[in-house]
Parts: sequence; C-alpha cells; structure tokens
Amino acid sequence: MRAVQQQSSKISTQQRYAKCIEVSRRIRWDIDRDVLRGRHFDPAHKFMPDGLTQVNRLPFLDTRERRLMSQIQGRTYANMFGMIERFVGAKMLEVGRDHALGDQTALEAIVRFTDEELKHQELFRRVEALAAEALPSGYRFVPQADEVAAFVLGKSTWSILALTCCVEIVTQVHYRQSMESDATLSPLFKDIFLFHWKEESQHAIIDELEWMREDARIDDDARDAAIIDLIDLVAAIDGMMQAQAAADAHYFVTLLDRALSEEEEARVHAGLIDAYRWQYIISGVDEARFGEILTSLISEAQGERLGAALAPMRRRALTSEFDALA
Repeated sequence: MRAVQQQSSKISTQQRYAKCIEVSRRIRWDIDRDVLRGRHFDPAHKFMPDGLTQVNRLPFLDTRERRLMSQIQGRTYANMFGMIERFVGAKMLEVGRDHALGDQTALEAIVRFTDEELKHQELFRRVEALAAEALPSGYRFVPQADEVAAFVLGKSTWSILALTCCVEIVTQVHYRQSMESDATLSPLFKDIFLFHWKEESQHAIIDELEWMREDARIDDDARDAAIIDLIDLVAAIDGMMQAQAAADAHYFVTLLDRALSEEEEARVHAGLIDAYRWQYIISGVDEARFGEILTSLISEAQGERLGAALAPMRRRALTSEFDALA
C-alpha cells in the first residue's frame, strides 16, 4: 500500500511540474511588447493601494501627500522584489541541479522559473528607471542586492525555500486582494504587477514542491536548525525594512511643501516601518496557504518557536492595520 501511495504521490508531483510548464508556455510575456508598451509613470496617479501603504493611519496628510506616499512605497515595493529575485534565481539554479540527471519535467519547470526570475529582475530595473524619471531626486534604496543574496544563500536550503514560498505567495495575495480592484492606481504600475503575478503564481507552486522535497530529505535536527535560519532571515528582512523606512520617511518629508511637526514626522516613520512589516512579513506568514504548508512540515514546538519570534512584528503590524481601518 505504501509503495502505491508513493507512486501516486510521484505522479501527482510530476503532473504539477508539467502543469507549471504548460502555463509558463501559454502566458509567456515580453517586457516591452506586453508590459511597458512605451509608457511612463504619471505623477498624478497612485502606485500602491491604501490597504498596503496603511496611509489611512496618517490622517494629517492631504490627498497629494497621500499620493506621494503611495508612489514612494510603490517604488520601494518594486525594488524589494527585484532584490529578492536575485537570490531566488540563484537558489533555483542550485536546486535544479538535483533534477539534471533525473526528472526532466521538474528540471524544465525550474529552468523556466529561473529564466522568468531573470526577466523579472530586468523588469524591476526598468521600473526603477521609470520611477526616477517621474519622481524628484533624492530617493535611496538601502539594501545592496548582492550582499543580501550572499547572506540569504548562506542559510539552509529548507529555510530559503520557506522564505521564497512565502514571498511568492505574498505577490499573489497583494495583487488579487488589493491592486486588482483599485481603479485609482497607475495603469502602468498595475500592469507591471499583473504580469508579475501571472508568472509568480507558477513559481509559488514550484517553491512548494521543492520545499516539500527538501523537507523529506532532512531529519528533525536539521529541521530545528532550519527554523533558526528562517527566524534569522525574517529578522534580517525586518532590519532592512527599518532602514528603508527611515530612508523613505526622510525622502518623503523633504519633498513636502510644508513642515510637519516632530510628532507627525515620527508617525510617518513609524507608519512606514509597520506598513513594510505588513507587506513583506506578516501578510505572508499569516496567509492561510503558506500556513497550511508550514504547519504540515513542522512540529508544534517548532511552530511555537517561530511564532514567538514573529509575535512582536505581528502584534505591531496588525495593530497598525486595525488603526488604518478605524
């Protein structure tokens, strides 16, 4: 019976890789022909929806200032994904080697995944150039992509695949729940993340399959170590977001045509930290799909350890979310 179940599972897994290939071929898009189409950002449009920027918790900002906040956060959002895809592509090249002399369907799916991630990196470099044309000078993206990739790739494969799966599920949730239905956003910005979402939806499936494959390969001690690595990765992201929030808050304040009070400036800074924690950490780890995968792989004690590490970030981000909705 166990042999039959294992064979059934293998067939099901191969079918999932094959489906990713089929969809990848069908939805394949080109940056210039399909996404940018010669367009530029219009400074009159918002980039990010209010539900993600949490700008509603800053009631002292006027309409123009709220739009500027959405543009700054949108610029950082695109840069963050461009940076993340640097280490994702490198890791998938590595795990793909395991299939080189084995499952050629899985290998093709991962090769396509990696090729698409390279394309996404180029897309987000182009987005940054377009944003630089539309917005005033002075913006600074703090994280250094190669340094971040080197740090991440030094961690265990299990933890990297867990983080990657979480991030790529986030792209699905943010687009479908916030961006897709917001008619006030820049049409170009929406299209960028529409096309990004189309390919990332397949990547999230491959992340899950590779994560589960890695989990089946390791023992409990290695999984304990991987949980510690995952906590370290989340803490590193939080540190990056705090640094970027400080840079974005400074850039925002310098662009205003009026002076904010010290309290208002502090609230802008705190609001950016909490919005970024929500966007890049909490909205992912609290997403039901990711939670189901994670809890199926770890013990209750491991889950409690991870939950305790996330609790301060979750508490602050969720409090801020509810403040924004009040």
